[in-house]
Amino acid sequence: MGGSDARALSRSLLDLCRMRKLTVATAESCTGGLVAGALTDIPGSSDVIDRGFVTYSNDAKRAMLGVEAGTLANFGAVSKETATAMAVGALERAGVDLAVAITGIAGPGGATPGKPVGLVHFAAAARDGRIIHREHRFGAIGRSAVRQRSVVEALRMLMDLARGPQAQSKPRAAATRLRPRVTRSPRRHAVKRRPPRSPRG
Repeated sequence: MGGSDARALSRSLLDLCRMRKLTVATAESCTGGLVAGALTDIPGSSDVIDRGFVTYSNDAKRAMLGVEAGTLANFGAVSKETATAMAVGALERAGVDLAVAITGIAGPGGATPGKPVGLVHFAAAARDGRIIHREHRFGAIGRSAVRQRSVVEALRMLMDLARGPQAQSKPRAAATRLRPRVTRSPRRHAVKRRPPRSPRG
């Protein structure tokens, strides 16, 4: 996975967002703006890309994205909770349709117990309320490789959300539960047929 993958995904995402009239924002920590860079490297991307937040420090995450200090203190900067808060914060601050966030440990240093080099948390949020999270443990493959793979994964998540409404409209358990109730209605008619039998008595 390299620059060619990111460029192809960027083009596909921009085309899909244009078709659906969706706007996008990014919130990046360990990738330092590479996702926004990949997208804005495509000519004409300004009709889709609104802005990118590079929030490398915890202070920046709080100030620019509204990540709560308690979230950072309790779960750490590299966590599902922080990634999700970053994505939601970017969505709200930018007023866009889709936002993606990345926070991780690209290496070679920075590892802590339970959080090795190569651990990256991703979150993407949509204006309709959908939020997805993914955790990847790329391993100690090198700082550049971790960052490049993170860019590709973030773009894939945005693609998933951009396609999302159609996929989510299919599984409606409530609709399927209503079908058995419809089949019970003939029994009510059967009950109504009983009164004509009363003259026999």
